[in-house]
Amino acid sequence: MSSITELLNIKYPIIQGGLQYISRSPLVSAVSNAGGLGVLTTGGMDKEELREQIQEVKKQTDKPFAVNLTLIQKNIEELVDVVVEENVPIVTTGAGSPKKFIPKLKENNTIILPVIAAVKHAKKMEALNVDGLIVEGQEAGGHIGQLSTLPLVRQIVKATHLPVIAAGGIGDGHGLVAALALGASGVQMGTVFLATNECSIPDSFKQAIIEADDLSTIVTGRTLGHPVRAIRNEMLQEYLELEQNNASQEELDNLVKGSLYKAIKEGDRQRGTMQAGEISGLITEIKSVAEVITSITSEAKDVLKQLELPY
Repeated sequence: MSSITELLNIKYPIIQGGLQYISRSPLVSAVSNAGGLGVLTTGGMDKEELREQIQEVKKQTDKPFAVNLTLIQKNIEELVDVVVEENVPIVTTGAGSPKKFIPKLKENNTIILPVIAAVKHAKKMEALNVDGLIVEGQEAGGHIGQLSTLPLVRQIVKATHLPVIAAGGIGDGHGLVAALALGASGVQMGTVFLATNECSIPDSFKQAIIEADDLSTIVTGRTLGHPVRAIRNEMLQEYLELEQNNASQEELDNLVKGSLYKAIKEGDRQRGTMQAGEISGLITEIKSVAEVITSITSEAKDVLKQLELPY
């Protein structure tokens, strides 16, 4: 049992990524019931919708789950209050520092796991007395940092004393074992859970992941300091060309306005932003969450048995 499974009281060291605007109660409860940690998004929610979703998760599972707090949301203080009032056991945080909310969360015995992408951020979070670190490399889908998962995880494991959860580019049992070999206590996976029966995205989005190969994802926004990884399509190709021609921020923003909604709600494969990670090329079919977690853990056990140093 890893320190993360003990800390979070879960069977397997697998955390489902926050999946902004996507991970609602059916997916979250399915992950927790299968032995991982389901994570509920707060993206686009007001306080009452969040409360309703938390209560739905509680009806569907008696296992631990988490809420992902996107700290730049305008109503973040209200959302934190709901998390405390509903006694959510764990939060993951992103898009800023959780410093302001740590006293309130700690007073409620809430476990705090910030998502970070640099060693300096890891040290800052350790000084704030968080409980663990989700260390995300640029192989991940969505908003990303500059470093790849392998060197980033290893450096943060060496730089802090906190349990580390590796994220970005991990999609099967081999990836889980690799993360453990780097010194991580567990993994966070997002893209693999997009292609599940319990995930609410349209079938066309899921099909885009299944059809993806190793070169199907691209990163836009690097020159602007806001890189995002998603599946290549007509709109994002236009974005890249505009970006390379030094288009203004306003012009680029207008191009992708509403594109997340088009992907997540309408399933528009050409004008929607289908955020997904580099491991999309590993996914070949839609499965249930339970099948995904069973496959990952079974494969990891087999890999561990097979590993022998050649010297």
